[in-house]
Amino acid sequence: MLFSRISRIPRTAINGRRWFLSLWPEHHPQLRRSENPCFPNGSSFKVLAGSEKSYWGFPALHGFRHKIHHQSSSIVEEQQDPFSLVADELSLLANRLRLMVVAEVPKLASAAEYFFKMGVDGKRFRPTVLLLMATALNVSIPEPYPSGYGDASDELRARQQCIAEITEMIHVASLLHDDVLDDADTRRGIGSLNFVMGNKIAVLAGDFLLSRACVALASLKNTEVVSLLAKVVEHLVTGETMQMSATSEQRCSMEYYMQKTYYKTASLISNSCKAIALLAGQTAEVAMLAYEYGRNLGLAYQLIDDVLDFTGTSASLGKGSLSDIRHGIITAPILFAMEEFPQLRAVVDQGLDNPANVDLALEYLGKSRGIQRARELATKHANLAAAAIHSLPENDNEEVRKSRRALLDLTRRVITRTK
Repeated sequence: MLFSRISRIPRTAINGRRWFLSLWPEHHPQLRRSENPCFPNGSSFKVLAGSEKSYWGFPALHGFRHKIHHQSSSIVEEQQDPFSLVADELSLLANRLRLMVVAEVPKLASAAEYFFKMGVDGKRFRPTVLLLMATALNVSIPEPYPSGYGDASDELRARQQCIAEITEMIHVASLLHDDVLDDADTRRGIGSLNFVMGNKIAVLAGDFLLSRACVALASLKNTEVVSLLAKVVEHLVTGETMQMSATSEQRCSMEYYMQKTYYKTASLISNSCKAIALLAGQTAEVAMLAYEYGRNLGLAYQLIDDVLDFTGTSASLGKGSLSDIRHGIITAPILFAMEEFPQLRAVVDQGLDNPANVDLALEYLGKSRGIQRARELATKHANLAAAAIHSLPENDNEEVRKSRRALLDLTRRVITRTK
């Protein structure tokens, strides 16, 4: 299982944080040092600024491709489940998320908590990436039970955890809104919130999560990070609008599809990775490598999602298979099939609300290399994500190296997953 734990990693030693042992301060005094790391106690932090470059193309990798370090190739290294490396932090983060969405109105609180309940909250892919990136980029890793309880490394990690929490709240809010727009009735294998509680409550729950994310983001008191994640929310809205309002020509354009995919999926993880680097005081160059990793990993993830919509089952996906094409959404496999069979364009233009046209489109897809070419494009982006990690400055710290190996492993897992 992706979320399996490795028993030999002691809970007290994960990233050296004593307060990871507890869930909430009222019941666990170990956490009283920092009741909510998203709201540091008035501390000020110096962060080096980085410059943002175009997301389209690969500017951050220009000049690096021929000097990749491959720093781990000379020794035999243990493969470790990436999710297990941050399992204890993820558990703490999940509990904090559930507590952060408490509201004065019980129905709103219940709705907002819906996808943070134990057993429903998914594999936490994005927080895992961000916590691993935090360790992969941090100059020093705090030891267990550090002297001086206000250790700067602890404060940095708390702020980076806050980015992971904010990212997950934005992500879940976008899912709630998407399900309303798509009239979905399932999500992650259970009834979608709009199906269970209605569209109005689902929209308000998404808005509430975004407001909580904004409060947590403001608490970081870092204008560049605030700007990055505010831009993400804009991108989510832009991407959804692009999908809803596309012309016939745009729906059949691979460039339009990739730009929309960046806005809807890759912007969140790429800009969050960059925020992790900025909080660590990394250079603009390193921050852009973190961004490129997230961008390409996000694109690869969505391309495989689009493939699985055709090849997976409803049970494995946690939603209906063929969901996109039945909603008239054209994705990479169909776009590639259209290049081989131009007559498929006429079928698409006639409208996919007709089941006969859907069947005909699937017939063309089956005769084409559309699925294979979409997988190949996903692999290309996964390799670019791996190249960004290989291009990071060398570091001899074993925890840093272990996290970088885990980030590389995630690029493989993204393209080989079946759900």
